[in-house]
Amino acid sequence: MDIGQYIEWQKVLDWFLASGIRILGIIVIAIIALPISRFIINRIFGTVLGIAPDLEMKKRADTLSSLVRNIVKVVILAVALIIILEELGIDIAPILAAAGIVGLAVGFGAQNLVRDIISGFFILMEDQIRVGDIVNIGGTGGLVERITLRLTVLRDLSGNVHYIPNGSISLVTNMTKEYSYYMFDVGVGYREDTDEVVRLLKEIDEEIRADDKYNVEILEPLEILGVDKFADSAVVIKARIKTKPIKQWFVGREFNRLMKKKFDQNNIEIPFPHVTVYMGQGKDGSAPPANVMVQERK
Repeated sequence: MDIGQYIEWQKVLDWFLASGIRILGIIVIAIIALPISRFIINRIFGTVLGIAPDLEMKKRADTLSSLVRNIVKVVILAVALIIILEELGIDIAPILAAAGIVGLAVGFGAQNLVRDIISGFFILMEDQIRVGDIVNIGGTGGLVERITLRLTVLRDLSGNVHYIPNGSISLVTNMTKEYSYYMFDVGVGYREDTDEVVRLLKEIDEEIRADDKYNVEILEPLEILGVDKFADSAVVIKARIKTKPIKQWFVGREFNRLMKKKFDQNNIEIPFPHVTVYMGQGKDGSAPPANVMVQERK
């Protein structure tokens, strides 16, 4: 090895001992900091859940913890990158200035992205929806699987996943915020006594609340709202039952099953679509004859 090669190798060794080890240390620290930060965030939100371990708090904690983890991850990686560039002797001031200009240009060119992020920020801060909620957004309904500052991810009952940019959200219907209602439109025949039907509905309510499997999910007894309307072939009685979030369908399906059995046992007519032909009646009580012709098909 000649003196020139020796000097070059000595420079490399000096650089490695001076800056290389520091860069390696920064990378190691960043790698270690990521799981540690994730652990600390999970512990913090776990402590919050321990103080108020209800379903609503868990939903919000899951949503915010995911957002905080992503933000901390980006910050750690950005700081590590800046320090490494400084160790490499690269002046980051022009880079930051150029990044600011590029960011401004991108902001003008990507207004939808900026709108998505701003909308996502307010959705999260106002606690409009959380991971685990059942929502309807612009006619698309499903379970909220993930929320970021840019988009909301829903999975519907068929298993389809919908990615909805937050900036396009103008109306959110949250069906599982704090509590839920299952609405009943109970249609019975016109011949039935509505008071008797209400009595049977209350008996069903007492029966289902006596079942430990369903009682824990029901917050209040069945609320009878009364006779709601007169349909073509049914009198409709409206009622509702208050449940824990997402449990309204679980309780409602069992209530419907018990209602069918109870109505069958008490000979309560559950009408199906049919047509009644009324021939009319005069003031004297007479009715016009109904001429029926039966023709044999050849």
